[in-house]
Amino acid sequence: MERIALGPDAIGVSRLCLGAMALGTQQDEALSFAILDRFVELGGNFIDTANCYMFWEGDGTGDQSELLLGRWFAARGNRDEVVLATKAGRRPVFFGGGMDHSEPLSRERIGAALEESLQRLGTDRVDLFWSHRDDRDTPLAETVAGFGDAVASGRARMVGASNHTAWRVQQARGVAEAAGAAAYTAMQNRYSYLKPRPDARLPEGGHVHAAPTDLDFIASTPGTAMLAYSSLLSGAYVKKPLGEHYAHPGTDARLRVLDEVAAETEATRNQVVLAWLAGHDAPLIPLVGVSSVAQLEEAAAGVALKLDAGQRERLNAAA
Repeated sequence: MERIALGPDAIGVSRLCLGAMALGTQQDEALSFAILDRFVELGGNFIDTANCYMFWEGDGTGDQSELLLGRWFAARGNRDEVVLATKAGRRPVFFGGGMDHSEPLSRERIGAALEESLQRLGTDRVDLFWSHRDDRDTPLAETVAGFGDAVASGRARMVGASNHTAWRVQQARGVAEAAGAAAYTAMQNRYSYLKPRPDARLPEGGHVHAAPTDLDFIASTPGTAMLAYSSLLSGAYVKKPLGEHYAHPGTDARLRVLDEVAAETEATRNQVVLAWLAGHDAPLIPLVGVSSVAQLEEAAAGVALKLDAGQRERLNAAA
């Protein structure tokens, strides 16, 4: 699997990032281990989780994904072969709490959240530590300091911003530079080939859709990259109905061209979408969660698929 450089240390990460959100809950341990093992066999090395997955299921604590990964690392002895990312900022502050009761991104809480994650993961550091949301109730300087501490202590190699806008990331980078702290070197936002209606409110709590300005920021800021989550719209390209926020003429036009290119390349819709994402001028890494080894293999083939210039132009122009 192709790799690209990420962050100030130019860490080599696979073109496909495996989202571990449902591992250990919707996928049991045996299947989760099989997915993780096959991902590594295919050349993948980038795995993304969070300290809140999946608090809305099971015991409601959000420990399951990190604990599952910790058991897998212990069983396989391969922690050093994986670029591991986790997040803080969306874990409920009390049992049964939801998104409206997320932990603050204060300096103290960031440090505590990271230590808790490291214990669950069974490791002494993560490679990428994300701010899971833009916490406007905490002074930005305090949040920057907390993530800076993580890097200064050696418990994180780099830090990133999930569900932020580019201007807020740049603002945080300025604060970090002035303080001599580690700066955000990655963004993670929702992004796929189909576009929701302008200004449509996404039904999934906390999702922030990548805007053209975000991609422009990534393209013009060396060493950074964008991870695109919900890249396959949770199966809506092939089996699930699209949400009403995608109900507009542009969706029909884009799906027509998507099917044309899929036929030309003898690929699936999902594979063409992943190829389109991976072929962006901006360094863009599709983040995909799967529920079977077969889905993982399909996704790996998708990021390896190369679209020609004419196909990309047609896909881009459809509206």
